[in-house]
Amino acid sequence: MSYFTLSLTLIFVLIPLVLSKTFNLGLEKDTLVATIRSIIQLLAVGYVLKFVFESDSLIYIFLMVTLMIVAATHNAQKKGAAIQGIVTKVAATLVFVEVLTQSILIGFNITPPTAQYIIPISGMVIGNSMVLSILFLNRFTAEVETHQDQTELILSLGGTPKQAIHRQLIQSIKASMIPTIESQKTVGLVQLPGMMSGQIIAGADPIQAVQFQLLIMFLLLTTAAVTSILLGFLSYPTLFNKRMQLMKS
Repeated sequence: MSYFTLSLTLIFVLIPLVLSKTFNLGLEKDTLVATIRSIIQLLAVGYVLKFVFESDSLIYIFLMVTLMIVAATHNAQKKGAAIQGIVTKVAATLVFVEVLTQSILIGFNITPPTAQYIIPISGMVIGNSMVLSILFLNRFTAEVETHQDQTELILSLGGTPKQAIHRQLIQSIKASMIPTIESQKTVGLVQLPGMMSGQIIAGADPIQAVQFQLLIMFLLLTTAAVTSILLGFLSYPTLFNKRMQLMKS
């Protein structure tokens, strides 16, 4: 695709701008900002990735993955501001998920240990884990606030913090995992996933594209489960003080 052809795709930006103006949605500024940022960020990343792929240095791979984790942690921690040490907990979760998934992929020779595979897959894993963290924290903080009286009642009757917060924790974990599970139920019927579509457009064999897409889907399923459960069990103890009392947010 040439830059001229790419410029023609701005038609797809013009349409929502016109609709927003026509129906007084007030989204023109946000749409323009999002478009400009996406162009700058993706082009910059494209040139950086070209350099990293050509060098194929483990140091550059490590720096790229670290940058992804830092950015994802910064974005996700905003939803859990009421949880003590949330930055550390989110970062630890993202690092664990990344190490776990890459260890399996490389350890079992599913993918080669090269920048061409590690960085794109890491981006999908860390990005998905970030979204799952946001979904979990958003639901969990709401559940804790809504059922505060119930939690305090269980504690007053001699229940442990784990028993008092169990229902809210499990509901939040399930709620954050459901979108990933449901999307996999309709894949191929309702939608063709981005990675698979991209490979097919690039000329890859459709069966090969399907195999890689299945790899990513199974990978993201593990990411969803591990992220939600690990972040949940790291977070809930900090809601209580040493006297096993629920701390007010």
